[in-house]
Amino acid sequence: MQFGLTESQEFLKNSARKFFAGECPSAEMRRLMETDTAYDAALWSKLADQGYTGIIFPEEYAGVGLGKVELVLLMEEAGRALLPGPFFSTVVLAGSVLDAVGTPEHKKKYLEPICKGEVRSTVAVLETGANWNPRDVQLNAVNGKLTGEKLFVSDAAIAEFLIVVARNGIFLVDSKARGLKISPMSGMDLTRKLYVVEFNNTPAEELGSSENLARAFDIATAALAAELVGGMQRTLDVTIEYAKTRKQFGKPIGMFQAVQHQCADMYLETESSRSAVYYAGWALEENAPDATTAVSIAKMYCSDAARSVGNRGIQIHGGMGFTWENDLHLYYRRAKASETAFGDATFHRERIASIVIDSSRVSAKGV
Repeated sequence: MQFGLTESQEFLKNSARKFFAGECPSAEMRRLMETDTAYDAALWSKLADQGYTGIIFPEEYAGVGLGKVELVLLMEEAGRALLPGPFFSTVVLAGSVLDAVGTPEHKKKYLEPICKGEVRSTVAVLETGANWNPRDVQLNAVNGKLTGEKLFVSDAAIAEFLIVVARNGIFLVDSKARGLKISPMSGMDLTRKLYVVEFNNTPAEELGSSENLARAFDIATAALAAELVGGMQRTLDVTIEYAKTRKQFGKPIGMFQAVQHQCADMYLETESSRSAVYYAGWALEENAPDATTAVSIAKMYCSDAARSVGNRGIQIHGGMGFTWENDLHLYYRRAKASETAFGDATFHRERIASIVIDSSRVSAKGV
């Protein structure tokens, strides 16, 4: 593994930062989060023009064909800008699932339009148990039709089609299919809208089995962790700037040791998270033996660190950190929402433990 980014990766990261700063500044982010869907067609078109909607997918499906490290770099900058709307649910999640489980025909029909920025999609996984393990899914397809309910489905109202994880496979449902009902849910993150999706004998097209779903979820988990890193970095930057200018007892509060210690801890948590995420992206790209463990370590650490960095940032800001006009609470909301998505720290600690135990059993049998 290289311990530094290549020239092309640095270029991607810097250009993405400039793009999001210009096209999705704080005022635009706030405007979109006040809408019903947090979606803007013009911004989506610009994302597609940059090639971001096809960043990791093969060129034969109109993708750009870059690697997982490039994806986490892009998502880090998207997290810094608190990018609203369906980019994660469509490109990172639905796109990765299609790429992992779909046939070449499915990819041509459904993945290629995603890469071109022509459609939006999402993946419906969670049910009343709110468990991200596909083995705990109860919804079952019978004769190509679905009946049941999915909860906390991101951006479902603007999706042209939904990918549904069922007990007996992965299915695709057209947003105009009969028996499909989509209703809004309350969510902590105002920049990503959540929905209840109800199926009533709804026709569905089978994409494939869930055997390769873990790979797609690992990619999405690493990307979500990278997004958390971007949010942490933005929180740190804003907090340091505030500490330099806010005065108490005639001098900037950044001169007080207690504040310096808080900022130092924020920096440590942010940089440690970044290192974990970059390694997870590299491990996924190289199909390293420890890729799954690396993803869980990244998500586990980032879930806790993002909450901690948010807490410290708000504490240093004092009363200002709780005002609606300050963006810190928006980053904190995203951190709390993403903390549980694809498993919280406890979920991934248990996952790591299972991997270690299983590998020990295999080693013991081979002795």
